Amino acid sequence: MSSMFRADPRRRATLRWGGAIAGLLVVQSLVAAAIFWALVNASHAREVEAAVAADCRFFAATPPAERREELREMLARDIHRDRFLALFDARGALIDGNVARLPALPPGGEASAIATVAPTQLPGKSSDVARLRLCTLPGGERLLTGFDLDDAEDALRIAERALLLGLLPGLALAIGVGLVAGRRAARQVDTVRQVTARIVAGALDERLPVPQRPDSFGLLAAHINAMLDRLQSLVADVRGVGDDIAHQLRTPLTRLRARIERGMGEARDAAAFEAVAEAALVEIDQLLGIVAALLRVRELEDHARRSRFAPVDLARVAADACELYRPTAEDRGVDLDCAIAAVDPVEGDASLLIEAIANLLDNAIKFGPPGGRVTLSLRQVADGVVVTVADEGAGVPVAERALVTQRFYRGRHDCDGAGLGLSLVRAIADLHGFTLRFADRGSAVSLVAPPRRS
Repeated sequence: MSSMFRADPRRRATLRWGGAIAGLLVVQSLVAAAIFWALVNASHAREVEAAVAADCRFFAATPPAERREELREMLARDIHRDRFLALFDARGALIDGNVARLPALPPGGEASAIATVAPTQLPGKSSDVARLRLCTLPGGERLLTGFDLDDAEDALRIAERALLLGLLPGLALAIGVGLVAGRRAARQVDTVRQVTARIVAGALDERLPVPQRPDSFGLLAAHINAMLDRLQSLVADVRGVGDDIAHQLRTPLTRLRARIERGMGEARDAAAFEAVAEAALVEIDQLLGIVAALLRVRELEDHARRSRFAPVDLARVAADACELYRPTAEDRGVDLDCAIAAVDPVEGDASLLIEAIANLLDNAIKFGPPGGRVTLSLRQVADGVVVTVADEGAGVPVAERALVTQRFYRGRHDCDGAGLGLSLVRAIADLHGFTLRFADRGSAVSLVAPPRRS
């Protein structure tokens, strides 16, 4: 009973879709039939109108003495006896023709009209229905010209029967196609509903089926699947950031709590309490820096700042980074050498690019040998612009190069830091479409900017 109840909405959806599509096809068929019928009627009327207008022009241009002869020749050529032609004088008396008397028509009319006529050359017929026109000729004579409607009505009846014979199967086909298409559409929509329900329930790996030869709905399903892939990736990234924060902050928070608890137990005066508070503040600032760096990496991975990109002079950015880190290098006894050449502008965000270069300089100064040299070079190459930072150390081992750009990875534990510097550089490089490249030998790390598109 419950399964039947669950099937009812699906059946109703099928009927709604099928009824809508069938109704649309039926209306389309009826409109097409009406247009065809109107065109057939209008076509016959136009042909008669053109013929009677030509008769009026011809007899108007014919001298009065020759009109009777021309009229007899035209009637002689009318082998099907469907023409009505007659000349009348100004008083309405018959001069010649196959009509006994003038019908009730306005003389000199610009269009033909349907009226009853009295034929004289149709055996067994004293009246007939025809489309006629009465036109006044030079000299006062009047010409009655027109066509019998019997043949036209027979042709229209044949067209009507043919239209009905073709319309009835068309309507049945429209209803059948509508129901089939409605059932298919309802089934596809029901599939989407079921998949989205499972996704809402937490099954983020669910996807819509896409056939090998997709139709428009299949292409839509493929786009929806791509969107779901992106959403799943974003959710995984958010979960990863949360897990990273929880994992990385657990130990420092535990250490901070123990230090505060021990300090509070050992402190005997205000100065000791102040020292405990200052040490706690230092730890808290470090933790806040980790959280801020994580959120910054996440913001860059979302590519939210592309709309603010503009042409950037990378030479000026590199020079500013050198000036920023020169005091730090001097404090550590490191010689900072900057070889900056003029290069083409690149598309990007100047504040992010200086942050990336600054992180590379900070790593080189921090992890390079004491009293050594750190070199920053900027040069134009065939495939773009290259920023390279190198120190005199061994650099990152080949086995760790894929790891050092991950969040919180630290190859060395003898230096301060949270392991977020190179992950931030990688996020900035990806945002700008740059390539982060490690030298095959040595410690050189490069940012390669592609040529700017014009």
